[in-house]
Amino acid sequence: MKFLVVLALVLSSKLALAICPPHPLTDPDKVALSGDTVLLVTHASMFYDARLSSKRGIDEAVKLAKASKIPVVYLQDRSPEQDYFMDDCSPDYWVYSENGELKFDVKPSQVYIVGGHLEKCMYTTVKDLLTSWAKQPSRNLTLTYFMDGIYSNGEMVRKTDPYYADFETFMRAATRGRPGGEYWPKLNLLETMGIINKEEHELEFLVDAVPEFEKIMPQSYRVELQMNNSVVKVLQSAPGWHPPTLRFRFVDSALKMVSPRALK
Repeated sequence: MKFLVVLALVLSSKLALAICPPHPLTDPDKVALSGDTVLLVTHASMFYDARLSSKRGIDEAVKLAKASKIPVVYLQDRSPEQDYFMDDCSPDYWVYSENGELKFDVKPSQVYIVGGHLEKCMYTTVKDLLTSWAKQPSRNLTLTYFMDGIYSNGEMVRKTDPYYADFETFMRAATRGRPGGEYWPKLNLLETMGIINKEEHELEFLVDAVPEFEKIMPQSYRVELQMNNSVVKVLQSAPGWHPPTLRFRFVDSALKMVSPRALK
């Protein structure tokens, strides 16, 4: 009986991580994003997030996008194709992106993002997104990070941070008995917020997580950052009564979203 239970658990885990069938990659020149919203998924692979810390968040973000008829773009690199762990194997586009780079324009003014690494490939994705937006006519822009769907290696946590000891304790527990190296020590951004556990420090961490927008976006933009319903942190002021505004919005999970209009 015990053997059968173990076998059932193994089989169910394999089914839960069913491998997507072979699929063609879209030429970046062929990516055409309609509407005012898009979901970008950067390198959702257990080659990098072996704990699958971001899987539930990524799957929920894709469900939200599909239910709201929002285009979905998966960015795929050279890591093993069978390691990509999304439940949904039918995005609007699979696009090759070795380091998270975007080789296509993003015209929608509302972008949702999941995947990772927060500090590496996703950082590049966001930087290229801002570069694309900066070339377009001024308007209000919102980039929403679903924190439970974003994985990180924690390199932004410094030894001088007041929560460093809690971070170390969490990572020791999460990686106990697992192989070392780059593949295992990952956590998602929502877990990081739980470790920090103080809004002032959480917001400081998130400010450091966004690319250097001031080197990319025109000075005419007001730039704001908000986590869920926290105070709005103004990162850059702009002249005029109603300047175009770029908002970095960090939300716990797509599960908290009723409709894409909620963040407008």
